[in-house]
Amino acid sequence: MVPNANARHFLLKAKQRDLIAAVGGVERAAAISSYGKSTVGRWYHADSPEVMPLDAIFALEEECGRFDMSEAIASARGRRFAETDLASEAANACIMARHAEAALRFGELASASAMAFADGKLTPAEATQIDKATAALEKALGDLRKATANARGAGGLSLVSGDA
Repeated sequence: MVPNANARHFLLKAKQRDLIAAVGGVERAAAISSYGKSTVGRWYHADSPEVMPLDAIFALEEECGRFDMSEAIASARGRRFAETDLASEAANACIMARHAEAALRFGELASASAMAFADGKLTPAEATQIDKATAALEKALGDLRKATANARGAGGLSLVSGDA
């Protein structure tokens, strides 16, 4: 027998009961999950060994906005849920993309300048190339400054996922 199998089973059964109660009881859970009332009743009854199938879990969790059953399943497997903030991830991606763009444009300016200065002469064409690279760098730096200002205004960003 698997160690703590009974503890896991009782945890899942308790979470099932909580989930069924959260959506309004056995009859409402049956309607939401498209299972019969007797089946949902067995899920709700503590002495019944039946555990909900995944489609029922998903339907009931979506209905009430609680994910206790999914969290209990993850916990039984030694895992845990982590909340993700999609807006924060988008802001992180934005600021990192702006930084990369600025670094790229600086490299282009450095390359154009190095090639122009290699022979000790600066031709009008080389000056134009340096000017274009400088303008691109200025735009990239402006975009980066806007992204960092938004981060400052939002109270900062977490550039590492999770609580690390």
